[in-house]
Order: sequence, then C-alpha cells, then structure tokens
Amino acid sequence: MPITKSASWQALSALRESLPSRHLRELFASDPQRFSRLSFELDGLLVDFSKQRVDLETLDLLLALARDSGLDAWRDRFFSGEKINVSEDRAVLHPALRHLTLEPFPNAEMDVMPEVRAVRAHMRQFSDRVRAGLWRGFSGEAIRDVVNIGIGGSDLGPKVVVRALSAYQHPGLNMHFVSNIDSAHLAKLIEQLDPRSTLFVVASKTFTTQETMINAHTAREWLCAAAGEDAKRALPLHFVAVTANEEQARAFGLPAQNVFRLWDWVGGRYSLWSAVGLPIALAIGMNGFERLLSGAQAMDTHFREAPLEKNLPVLMALIGIWNTNFLGAGTSAVLPYHESLRFLPSFLQQLEMESNGKTVGRDGQPLSCQANPIVWGEIGSNGQHAFFQLLHQGGWLVPCDFIASAQSDHPLPGHQAPLMANFLAQSAALAFGKTEEEARAELEAAGVPAEQMAALLPHKVFAGNQPSTTIIMPRIDAYHLGLLLALYEHKVFVQGVIWGINSFDQWGVELGKQLAGRLLPALRGESDTEGLDQSTRALIAWCREYGDF
Repeated sequence: MPITKSASWQALSALRESLPSRHLRELFASDPQRFSRLSFELDGLLVDFSKQRVDLETLDLLLALARDSGLDAWRDRFFSGEKINVSEDRAVLHPALRHLTLEPFPNAEMDVMPEVRAVRAHMRQFSDRVRAGLWRGFSGEAIRDVVNIGIGGSDLGPKVVVRALSAYQHPGLNMHFVSNIDSAHLAKLIEQLDPRSTLFVVASKTFTTQETMINAHTAREWLCAAAGEDAKRALPLHFVAVTANEEQARAFGLPAQNVFRLWDWVGGRYSLWSAVGLPIALAIGMNGFERLLSGAQAMDTHFREAPLEKNLPVLMALIGIWNTNFLGAGTSAVLPYHESLRFLPSFLQQLEMESNGKTVGRDGQPLSCQANPIVWGEIGSNGQHAFFQLLHQGGWLVPCDFIASAQSDHPLPGHQAPLMANFLAQSAALAFGKTEEEARAELEAAGVPAEQMAALLPHKVFAGNQPSTTIIMPRIDAYHLGLLLALYEHKVFVQGVIWGINSFDQWGVELGKQLAGRLLPALRGESDTEGLDQSTRALIAWCREYGDF
C-alpha cells in the first residue's frame, strides 16, 4: 500500500488542512518549554528542532508515519546485512566500516570485519610511512603533496573531511583533490607540484570511471616524463589505488601492495569510511581517522537503539518529510557557519539527491508523493550577503539547517563571537521576523517623519515563520564530524524507507554517461551524427568548428 494511503499520512494531511497558519511566534509563546522539548544532544552534538513548524501533535503523527512505513523492520534489515539494495542485489554495510569493536558484523554467519580490519591495517602502515617521511619518491624525496583523483563520493567524501579537519592536518603534507575532467582542474595543479615529492591516490571502485581514469592517465604521463628512464620504478612510488578492481589497477602499472581494497557493498556516497578515506588518514593520521569512525559508530548505535521519539536521525528525517510533503517546501538549504565546513553543502547534495532523488519506488512503481527536495547551500556568513534577502522577504518556504561549532578551529582574536552572533541571529530572524507594529515602533523611535514612514514601512516588515534546524558542535574535531555526517546518512535512509525508495542505487546517473559515450566519437570526427536530435547535431558541428579535440 502506498504510504500516502496510510492512516498516519491521512491524519497528517487533515492536520495540515485544519491548522490555521500558526506562526512560530505563536508556537513559542504557547509553550515555555518548547526548546527543552524539541532539542536533543548526543555526545556534545546539539540538535535544536524548536524553530521547525511542528508541535507535539505533529510529531506524534510523524512518528506514527514512521511506524506505518515499517521503519523498525527496515532498520533491522539494514544492520543485519540483508540485501536491501534490491535493484543491484547488494547488502548495504557501510556501518561495518566504522565498527571498531571486536564483535562480528553484521553477524557471526556473515562477518565482514576480518577484511575490513585488514584494509585498515594496510591504511595505517602506509599512512604512517608517508607521514613519517619514510615513503620516498623516485629521487629519494619525502612526499610533500598528496593528490586524490576521484569523482562523486570518491572526491566529495574525503574532501569534506580533510577540509573540515584542516586544523589537525600534518604540517608537511599538502592535500589536493582533482575531480573535473576539464583539463583546467589538473593542469593548474600540476604546474605547482614537484613530481619527485607528489603522491597520487586514484579512487574508483571500478577503476573505469571516465573522469577519474583520464585524469589518472594524464598524471601518470606527467610523472613518467619527469622520471625519464626511471619511470617504471617511479610509478609505484607515486601512485596508489583504491578500488574493487585490482586487475585494472595492476594493468595501470601498480603492484598489489599499492592497491587498497573496496567491496561492492560500499556505495560511493558512503565510502569515505573505507579506504576511500586514505587521504583523511594521510592528512590527520590513522588515529584521527579512527576517531572519525568512532563518532560515526556512536551515531550508528544511537540510530539502532534509541526510541524513535528521541532518535536524532529519525526526527530529522520526519521533520524534513513534514516540510516537503505537507508544507510544500521544494528546497532545503544547508548553511554552515565555519569555513572548514565549506564543502559540507556539496557533500550533502550528493548524499541526499543521489540517494532519494527518484520518482520510482523499490517496487518499480511510481511514487505516490514527491520525494527529496533540492538541497543547496553556502557558508552562512557569505550567504547573508548574497541570498538571505530572498530567505527573509522572498516569499518562498526554504527550510534551513544552520550548522556551527562553539569553538573556532583556527582561532583569531575577535572573530568567533561575531560569527556566532550572526549564526544565532539569522535563524531567529527567519523564525520570528518583524511585524508591522515592531517596524513602525522602530521608525518612530528613529524619528522618521510620518510621510516617509508610510513609504518605508512595507519594506521593513519580515514575515518570518521560516523553519530551521540548528546544529552546534562543541568543536570541529574528528569525533563530532563523524557524528554529524552519520546523522545525515541515517536521515536519508529513514526518508527513503518512508517514501518507499531504494536509497542505495543511482540509475539516473547512467543515462548521461551512456549518451556521452555515443557523442565522443562524433565530437572527434570518428563517426557521423546520424540518429541524433537536431540540437545535438548542430551543437556538435559548432564545437568541431571552434574546438580542439
């Protein structure tokens, strides 16, 4: 039965229709304990839902919706290693990657932990040598620059963490990330690098991803040209691979000890916890990487064991569904207020929209409701001087996640307090706005003449009632970052269960790849354009006239 036919969905629809347009000002005024009822803390990670447009009755019905969707059973199937990725006939076992205790996982009959621990040991041995200056390039130089070549989760995952934890980075290593097939990405970087002291990490599960492999082959040619007669010996000193396809990595020229293993049950957007996180281990050390895993494991345990009404990923997911399916929000903004979290919005775009950006359910039938909203965002302090005007007075419903750390990870005198004042002020302003009476009183206090006041007053009114969640960490460290990222992962899973989606495939990514494979020979003049649409044919002709292929 479609979830929209469930009693809880119908009750939520009726509640939405029967409720007057209750403003957040009213919700706070009617409940002096609203913050304490709607904020939750786990190991120092504070999540405040009090500025969301929900009350206790709404939450009760949303929790009933979770139960009607069979969430408890799906959660058990997820953690038991059942093949819940039905379209690809795969288990979804990324929690095993951050399982740090000695017990089997997911169970004694199917324990993947010996292989996971072996890869972790391989990562530790390698990263320790690089960080200690013992892994030397072809001319005897220690490694000073690490370039991760990947795309999608193989780029966004390690990149968001390395940037976020830059305060803990090895001072002698510079970390770089290359994903774009546009040569400007790699070309500008290698101009600055010394091949004698550069290490490339090529991350691709299949080792056939077009963007990654073109960049990897170009980097190999650059290195071999610099090494000259020493090229064959140089390659394994400057390249390692993270892949499930060891045969392709060997064909690239890498020995087995340079290949870090992946498994088919590791989805790309959940892979930073695996050997795809090798750049993280190189940047902050394997102990730091395991602290990241520990934070994620703590969220796994919370998600698995906490009752639904106190379960952070469940509550976050349900409030998102309320905003999307009942309040009609088509987008959701992620607004971190720390420069170190610059890549968090792009990481969450992939996590959420690639997982749940679908109109077909697990059963192959069209969904009966809209699923994932468009996720976007920017550093909050920059956004205030760019798009916050629309959030405040543009008339669109845009739920926001405000994310900050109480402590600065790169402290300078006089910076943190103004940053946090802006962080707290924006969510409050979006929630409560400014009434006409308040605006009038301000103008009167400022001595504005009556004739000017009438013209200015409409511009000074802020509707407010924009819902937001506030997330605060005590500090940006590996443990709390692990908590935060796993919180969003499980939120996505819960929403997929309720919408009836398989959150772990991404067939929509394939069509563009297939078409690009057809168009590449035509762009190179190796095939004609017969059978292509007229627009594409004309565009290919234009590109061939002006381009260099």
